[in-house]
Amino acid sequence: MIDARGQSCPIPVVMVQNAVKKDHPDHLQVQVDSMVCVENITRYAASQGYAVAVEETGGDYTLTLTK
Repeated sequence: MIDARGQSCPIPVVMVQNAVKKDHPDHLQVQVDSMVCVENITRYAASQGYAVAVEETGGDYTLTLTK
């Protein structure tokens, strides 16, 4: 689980990129608090072959990336 709440783009995307490059996970969850971050992470994840599900809870978003 990556908690990128409170971070401005591109930091959350960089955090996801680092996790993908280091661990090559089949499943990764990311928490953010900005729709811009949701869009940017979704775009990056799709370029890496991940499907993305987004769940919103009280202004926070949980993205689940799955290969």
